[in-house]
This record gives sequence, C-alpha cells and structure tokens, in this order.
Amino acid sequence: MAQCSSIKYCHQPFEQIIRERLAQDKDLKNRTLLTIDDIIDLTEFSLVSVAYFSYGGQIFRQCFGMAMGSPLSPIGCNIFMEWLEEKAISTAPITCRPRMWKRYVDDVLEIIRKGEVDNLTDHLNKTDPSSSIKFTYEQENEGKIPFLDTLIIRKPDGSVKLCIYRKSTHTDQYLQFTSYHPLHQKLGVIRTLLDRSDTIVTEEDDKEQEEQHIHKALSMCGYPDRAVKKVKHDKNNPKPKKTTKTNEADKSKGLVVVPYVAGLTERVSRVFRKHGFSTASKPHRTLRNMLVHPKDKLDPLQKAEAVYEIPCADCPKSYIGETGRSFGVRLQEHQKEVQKFELKQYTRATCKSSIADQHKSAITDHVVGTNHNIEWDQAKVIDRESDKTTRWRIEAI
Repeated sequence: MAQCSSIKYCHQPFEQIIRERLAQDKDLKNRTLLTIDDIIDLTEFSLVSVAYFSYGGQIFRQCFGMAMGSPLSPIGCNIFMEWLEEKAISTAPITCRPRMWKRYVDDVLEIIRKGEVDNLTDHLNKTDPSSSIKFTYEQENEGKIPFLDTLIIRKPDGSVKLCIYRKSTHTDQYLQFTSYHPLHQKLGVIRTLLDRSDTIVTEEDDKEQEEQHIHKALSMCGYPDRAVKKVKHDKNNPKPKKTTKTNEADKSKGLVVVPYVAGLTERVSRVFRKHGFSTASKPHRTLRNMLVHPKDKLDPLQKAEAVYEIPCADCPKSYIGETGRSFGVRLQEHQKEVQKFELKQYTRATCKSSIADQHKSAITDHVVGTNHNIEWDQAKVIDRESDKTTRWRIEAI
C-alpha cells in the first residue's frame, strides 16, 4: 500500500511539490505577506520548463526539464531531488533501506546491507515519475571509496581516514607559472591546493605525502620553490586582524576592473589604491573567446545598436553612421532615398540646384553631387554599443 501511495504521489505535477513544501514552512507568514498562490504565480514555475534557443537558423523550444541559466532552475532542481530522495528512502524495502544517506547535488554516499545494492538502485530508478533521473553506483573497493574530492579509507580497526581523491584521468595540470596572469592568481593556485590538503586529509603522514605530491605537480607546471615557500609562510604566519575601527578614509570607494597587462596593471592598481579604490584584473584575450562560439553568428543585417560604414564605389570616401535599430533596416532606408534620385534624369542646371537641397543623409548628398555609385554590398558594421551617447562619440571619432 505504501508503494502504491508513493507512485500516485509521484505523478503529481511539480507545482504541487513546491506548494506542499511552502505549506510545510511554519515560518513563511513571518517572512512574507504573500500567500502560497502568490508565490507560485510570481516564480512562474509553469514557465521554468519553457526555453527557446536558435541553432542553424531555426528556433527550438525546450519541452522538458528546466531552462539552463534561469535563476529558479537550481532551486527547483534541488527541491525536486529532496522530494525524490525523501520518497525513495521512506518507501524502500527494509532489506535495502540505507543506514546512511549523504547527498551533495547529484553525488550520494550511502551505507546499506551487503548484497542489496542492485535492489536499492532499481528502487531509486523506479521512484522518479519521469524516469529521466537514473542512479548508478560504485561500490567500496579494497576498503576505499571516493566521494567528491575525498577518498574514504577503511582502516583495519574499523575506523576511517580521509585523503585527497584524484580520478585516474587526472593529469596534475594547473595554471602554468609562465602564463599571462597576475602573480596573486598563481599564488592562489598553491594556496588552494594546500588548503584542500589541510581541510580534507586527516592524518599527518598522509598530509606530508600530499604536500610532496603538490610540490612535484607544481614544479612540473613551472612553479619555483620560492613561490611555494612564500605561500606556506603566509599560511603559517597570518597577518593579525585589525581590531580598531576603520576610518572613513580607509574604506574602499569602489571596485575598478581593468584588463591585465603585465607590468602596467600592477602600476595602475597601486595608483587606484592611493585614491581609495580596490582593483581587480581580467584577461582581455582568452582561448574561450577566440575558439568557443556556442551561439549562432548573428547576420550582420540583423545587428542593432551599431556604428556602420558604407563605402563609395567610385572614390575612397565612406559614409559612417549609427543606428539604434537593426543595421539592415537603416541600410534599406539609405538605399531607397538614393534610388529616388538615381531614377531621375538630371540636367546640369537641375543637378546644381539639387546639390543645394537638404537631403536626409550625406550619402544622398554625395550621390547627387558627384553622380557616384555606392557599394551597398560592402556596407558593414564596424562597432556596436548599446549606450546611445557613447555610440554617438564612436561615430564622431
């Protein structure tokens, strides 16, 4: 009967799971005046599974799951996983019910009766009403089992110790010391590895072995001994925290993000610090923005908020303009106006009088005054800027 009730509950819509979780929250009324119905409407969970994207010139609609990038998706997924594991554990047969269940996102560490792994896995995979979530397992091998970055080792006396876990495919490749990055980021790599060792590894002998491994791996990545020693010294001799109240002059006036240029960025940062500004650096050229282009390239004619160039076919002059609308629409407007004058038959007298007329753009003035042709097919976007005032400055430059 319990299993039948569970299966019936699993087919309830996801909105119902959220509604019941809110109803169980006894402190909800103290934190908000909104009703449960109001919260459901505001979060728009009915739209979480609707996402549109373009690929290959076609528009697709995601019809299952939660939209990647939505701020509600991680929360919704975690709530669903909590509901799923609660139902799975409470309805599991006694013989395969886990004695311990620890989950982090989608990794689970569990203790169950020997020989019941397959039965529990089958039960877990039957609990999901959509059958889209599939559990797989890895059993303890020679008294060892990994969980996240931790290798749990069972000792002969029955106690356990923890070490760092690295997959068989791990290559010990870290940020190269000769790479084009600020020094503090490279020292941060050393600090992170040492902090992980201090936090996870439980026995001193294992900590020494881990430090030797870290030192060897960093040496292969070009890190000098002095850099590792500096980080160790800073960890063992932390600067005392100031207990006095900070003056208004000591408070940061803001954060300035500057592109990293070796030698120059450090000097600029010191200047900003003198004036009370904190600084952070970012790479201005990465492999990702050079090689990875996950989105379809936008057709140049569809680009909006752009500064564009239209060249003349008969002289080296070019027209520079800007538009907040799509470039293609603005280009058509230029073409239509020019075509009006190209279709007319001008005498020498009418041509002179037409030059004095005020036309809508300098392109028309140029065509009427010189009888030149415009290379419409060579028109291009030369820059994009969403701020109108900045776009005007770029156009003027």
